[in-house]
Amino acid sequence: MRRRTTLPLLTVATVGASLFVAVAPASAHGYISSPPSRQANCARGAVANCGDIVYEPQSVEAPKGSTQCNGGGTRFAVLNDNGRNWPAASVGSSVTFNWVLTARHSTSTWEYFIGGTRLASFNDGGAQPGATKSHTVSMGGFTGRQTVLARWNIADTINAFYSCVDVNIGGGGGTPPTTPPPTTPPTQPPTTPPTQPPAGGTWRAGAAYSPGNVVTYGGASYSCRQAHTALAGWEPPNVPALWSRI
Repeated sequence: MRRRTTLPLLTVATVGASLFVAVAPASAHGYISSPPSRQANCARGAVANCGDIVYEPQSVEAPKGSTQCNGGGTRFAVLNDNGRNWPAASVGSSVTFNWVLTARHSTSTWEYFIGGTRLASFNDGGAQPGATKSHTVSMGGFTGRQTVLARWNIADTINAFYSCVDVNIGGGGGTPPTTPPPTTPPTQPPTTPPTQPPAGGTWRAGAAYSPGNVVTYGGASYSCRQAHTALAGWEPPNVPALWSRI
């Protein structure tokens, strides 16, 4: 009897452990930093009253397959609110989306959608990405203001990470000027290009940085390599994909 009881218990424990591994949330985190995603705009303060997404723009994680900006989970519902004044980046017919990954995980695919149209899919075949990831995506003939939904599908869990980016395809789309511009531009004094990138002061978490910004950290100077919103743990010496020492 003792053997008959022990074997089923071991079997149940083994199955339970397997199920736990299958549904455990991914250890990776990431979001699109440029053009700024909705969570990036919240983190940098471009949109107010976003809730705790301000502190966790990289944590929009939910099961795969959702078409909502927050992945359809219970957190970060503010990202689904199309009534907010989300800034829209002016872009052309193709856009390069830049992800910043605070942790890395084996990846199946990266997908990009406008509405029900899938614009692109990139298959990583289970590879582990680096600290950053970039994809150039054709806008598929869409014009004007649109919201692009990006999904980072993790290879060995049921989850994905979600990032929505508001864009204005084709430029500003404003009212044309009533007075046409002169055919010959007025003569202006030549401008002298700066001898060094603009300074960004001392590095700090929560600040938004653009390529060429120079910061100081730990007594050294660093130049920003990619637009992003800084988070604790992303100090310049720790993320060479984002900062180069000068």
